[in-house]
Order: sequence, then structure tokens, then C-alpha cells
Amino acid sequence: MYSVIVVPPSSGTGSDQIRLGAGEHVGFGRTPARNGMVIAHEGVPRVAGEITAHHTFWLLSNLSEDQTYVVENPEGAGEHVKIAPGRVDAPVPFEFSRVTLPAAGDLLTFDVWAPRHAFRSVERHGLGGSATVPAFSLDRTKRYFAVLTALCERRLRGDTSAPLPTVEEVVELLRPGWPKVTRSAVYWNIDYLAVKLRLRPGPDAAEPGRRVHGKKESLVSLALRFDLVREDDLVVLTPLPSGAVR
Repeated sequence: MYSVIVVPPSSGTGSDQIRLGAGEHVGFGRTPARNGMVIAHEGVPRVAGEITAHHTFWLLSNLSEDQTYVVENPEGAGEHVKIAPGRVDAPVPFEFSRVTLPAAGDLLTFDVWAPRHAFRSVERHGLGGSATVPAFSLDRTKRYFAVLTALCERRLRGDTSAPLPTVEEVVELLRPGWPKVTRSAVYWNIDYLAVKLRLRPGPDAAEPGRRVHGKKESLVSLALRFDLVREDDLVVLTPLPSGAVR
């Protein structure tokens, strides 16, 4: 079972996600080892680094000689870690991560997802042992949850046969609380939700539009069937107070 997913940059060779199970690793660079992730830029070292999956987090090795890498949480308020040249197996705790490599005046990025992050309440019943981990781990403070809520919005309001919103309509629903939301951000979060909730992706041969629609239907059906999103969660679609950050 995979625990970490590497999303190659558009400049890399191939667009398939790289899925790693705990203990597995993948190198990256201009000409990395076999099956590594290629980042085709003259400012990137031939062997630039390595990613190792470790259950709910991952490790980053910076194999460059003189460049610091930055790993940021795209949903955090500037939250980031710096990985110095030569640092090996630095732990990265973010559920979403964007790795930035400085390269001859350019800043190149790729994403790493850790969708197996688990969240549970502390249960104190006087019993020994660990508490039960929930079947679906969702963080209601994340933007992916707002996207899921927007997809379910019409049916949560009582119209159980309502058609699902288009991506453009989801963008408009999210804009009051997420002013910089874009269509690509919504697509990104739909893809992430399909991975996190362990839904089987549509056939590779399907047309892109139909594939996205199938993901939306599957996500909404699962979320409503198991009460992953409830009517009171619609609050995430409301505007934030001035100066607040979601």
C-alpha cells in the first residue's frame, strides 16, 4: 500500500504520479538513477536528491553541493522547512508539500502528497491500548474539505437529485472564503480527494471530462453515504472575517 505520492513537475519527463510504499524511495535530478524523476533543466544537478516514504510522512535528501531546497506547506501561512546541501533523510511532516529547487535563476517546483495522514480523537474510557483509527481521515481545516463540501452543497441542502456543480460553479462557491481559488486548484483537490479517500480512478481510456465527472460522483456518493460532510459543514463556504486565514 502506497503512503506517499510524488507529482512530477510539468517540465519533467512523463506526467504519471509516482506512488511509494513505506521504505520505498525515488531519486530526482537532471539525469537521476533508473526509474528516477527527471527534471530537465540545466541548473538542476544530475543527481539532485531522493525522496523516501515513511508511512504518514516522508524523508528528503538534498544531494546537491551548494543549493538549499525549500519545502513549503501550500495551505500553511508561510509554513516551510529548509533542507541544506548534503542533508540526508530530513523528515517532512506536511500532508501537502511543494518542493522548490533553485536552478540557474529559476525556481522549479514539484508536489509531494502524504494522504495517509490520520486524525483521531483521544478516547479515555479507562481501557488500555490505542484508540480506533477512523475509516476516513479528513481534516476540516484543509481546502480539500471545502472543495468536497462545495461538491456536496446542493444535496446537503435537501435536493438529493440535484446535478453536481461544474468546476466553474465550485470555484464560485469557494471564492467568498478562498478569494484566490482557481479551476486548476479545484481539479488538483478533486484528484487529491480521490487518492485520499481511496477511490478507484476512472478508466485511463475515458475522456478527461468524463473521468473528472466520474470522480466527482464517486466522491459525493461516498461523502454523503458515510456522513463525511454534513449540513453544518456548509459554514466552510461562507466568507471569513476580515484578516482571518483559512
